Amino acid sequence: MNEQATLRDTFEDVWASALWVLVSKQPFFPVILAGGSGTRFWPRSRRRQAKQVLALDGKQTMIQKTMERLLPLGTEKDFWVITNEFLAEEIQRQLPAIPPRQVVTEPEARNTAPAIGLGAFLLEKIAPNAVIGMFPADHVIGDEKKFRKVLQRAIEIASHEDHIVVMGVQPARAETGYGYIETGEKLESELFRVKRFTEKPNQQRAEEFVTAGNYYWNSGIFVWSARTLTRALREHLSETAPYLEQIAATWGTKDFDKTFAQLYPKCENISIDYAVLEPRSAKGEHSSNLFCLRADFGWNDLGSWAALYEHHAAFQKEDDANVLHGKSSFALNATGNYVYAPDKFVATVGVHNLVVVETEDAILVTTREHSQDVGKIVKYLSEKKLTELI
Repeated sequence: MNEQATLRDTFEDVWASALWVLVSKQPFFPVILAGGSGTRFWPRSRRRQAKQVLALDGKQTMIQKTMERLLPLGTEKDFWVITNEFLAEEIQRQLPAIPPRQVVTEPEARNTAPAIGLGAFLLEKIAPNAVIGMFPADHVIGDEKKFRKVLQRAIEIASHEDHIVVMGVQPARAETGYGYIETGEKLESELFRVKRFTEKPNQQRAEEFVTAGNYYWNSGIFVWSARTLTRALREHLSETAPYLEQIAATWGTKDFDKTFAQLYPKCENISIDYAVLEPRSAKGEHSSNLFCLRADFGWNDLGSWAALYEHHAAFQKEDDANVLHGKSSFALNATGNYVYAPDKFVATVGVHNLVVVETEDAILVTTREHSQDVGKIVKYLSEKKLTELI
């Protein structure tokens, strides 16, 4: 595609998004979840430099890209970020347009249900008709124009009744590291009712799901109104919901920080999938108000060094390509390797499917097959109190 055509497509995309914002009366608030420490990307990822604030896919960091792809559907003032004490300052530096008080720092990690739940109770108080999008800060989207189009449809659906929309990805393999969505009745070409959610099945069940053809990977991107989510939390997470409601009630007062610190650790440590989506789906396909939109826009959650290798290798023409990040590189009889040593000359000779990552104070050597186990290194370092390496 030539430069003129690219500019034309970009202009048309921005214009279409701007027009949608003008005609849509539904206030939309993106809530970006940016907690966690990204342990599977050690040694590049640390507590204060976790995956979401690293540039793993280009010059921009993951969270900067997340915000940029959403901006055509709102303004910087509409964004909220839920993060932790280690990353809050860096996120504010990387996203200076977001009001500082909307970068909310959890006093203790409690998983995604309390995090997004707090966002819902806060926004219900601030903008009663708010529609919320829940977006992990570390996803890669290949076709951002199509992503926004699908998201616009999700917002329209979520603005009616108690509808909850999840974006589902067509499985490329029998992956055991993702949750799955079983879809039922087809309502539109890309829209289905949801039968049930299944979290991280074993290999046999994952293969059965892929063969069945009506299962999708759970992308972790959800859209719902603030009211819908707060009602769902009161119903399905009845012990935690009152804490979140009390915290939100003090928003904007001098008591907020104290109340947040006292009550938030009492919330159940549970994902939104287990807390709301699974029990809601148990009501039945035609009673749950759960909908799946097909996320056919090049989604990748970059969950490991192997996934990052696959993402970069997809842009190279040869099979089993090496992905070598160095000042310059040389490969001889070497295939499928990922090496990150940006300040060094990188040479790979007679090795295959390795992952090698160098930082100032550590070197990781593993294979792509075992890259999911990198988080165990961080656990070991924590047990040995080697905190300078975490």
